[in-house]
Amino acid sequence: MSALERAKERVKSRNLRVVMPEREDARIAAAVDRLHHENLCEVVPLAGDGEGYVQALVQARGVKAGIARRMLTRPMYRAAAMVAAGEADAMVAGAVAPTRAVIEAASIGIGLAEGVSLPSSFFLMRFPDGREMIFADCALNVAPDADGLAAIAQASARTGKALLGAADVALLSFSTDRSGAGDSVERVRAAAEMTGFCGPVQGDAALNPSVAARKGLGRGEANVLVFPTLDAGNIAYKLAQELAGAQALGPVLQGFRRPVCDLSRGATVEDIVDATVVTLALG
Repeated sequence: MSALERAKERVKSRNLRVVMPEREDARIAAAVDRLHHENLCEVVPLAGDGEGYVQALVQARGVKAGIARRMLTRPMYRAAAMVAAGEADAMVAGAVAPTRAVIEAASIGIGLAEGVSLPSSFFLMRFPDGREMIFADCALNVAPDADGLAAIAQASARTGKALLGAADVALLSFSTDRSGAGDSVERVRAAAEMTGFCGPVQGDAALNPSVAARKGLGRGEANVLVFPTLDAGNIAYKLAQELAGAQALGPVLQGFRRPVCDLSRGATVEDIVDATVVTLALG
């Protein structure tokens, strides 16, 4: 059973609710119909900007009442407030709005989980040959330092265990072990030392057991790839889509108190349905 199939089974049994603040988009409207007809979840309507949400933001998030009222005139913030208030289990947005708007609403309205200092994102990559992998961070952190890379790797490991059943994490670089040097290599090396994950390691050594054996680092069976920069991650997932025919579900955000998905603005109806299921399965 694939990760997506397992996620669908998990979601169907839990009567979960999702809020989608961009339902005026035709793709979102079609995805809502699919989610309903397949009994995957309930898509709850966007609430008005009531005083109850103002008080929720004041008490739970420390936002001043006047600022909260202004925020709640915007659908993205109302959706985040509904999740924070327990009226929805997850928020799925980004088909229309830029990533910055989704992140801001989630950061202020929902907040980070306990112990998390840096939010990040991942894609569930589904390849035509049946392989499934986690790619992170491909949408959010431009050039994370060693602490940031360690946080992304740890969050992605939790995601890998939840969706794939196990996480074999590789912190990628242009260098494997001591074969190269430079600031980016040292950042990856420091993150690997902090977390105990494999790295720095080149892509072939992370994925090919025979190459890994020759280079003497890791098993070559990674299913969670952590990229050193946003450039590398974003380029890699788009190349996987275009050259290998992979489906990229997400980006799903990591590190928030409740699940949040920041959809690609190029997402299809099928992508939106599947990304919603993956997001809810992490709750």
